[in-house]
Amino acid sequence: MSQSVAVNEAKKDFSHFIRQAEHGETVIISRRGKAVAALVSTELLAQLERLQAAGPEEGLAGLAGGWEGSDELVDTIAEQSRQVSNRESPSFE
Repeated sequence: MSQSVAVNEAKKDFSHFIRQAEHGETVIISRRGKAVAALVSTELLAQLERLQAAGPEEGLAGLAGGWEGSDELVDTIAEQSRQVSNRESPSFE
C-alpha cells in the first residue's frame, strides 16, 4: 500500500514517513500534484536495484537470485535461452 504526500508535509513530519517506509509502506512525495520521489524500504530498494541491474536482456532469469548458487542458475538459464534463440527456424514450405 502506498500513500502520497506533498513535499511540505513530508518535510514537516519526515520521521513519521521514514517509519512508514521502514515498515514496508511506500510513501510517494509530490510537488504541485506531480509525483517526484518515493520513500521505500531498503529491502524494496535492493529488489529494484537487482531488477534494474539485470536489465531486459536477462528476462525472467534476471529475477532469480538471493541464495547460494543462484548466480550459476541465472547464467545457465540465460545461456540456454541464447542457444534457443540462435537456432534456425524450421521451414514450413
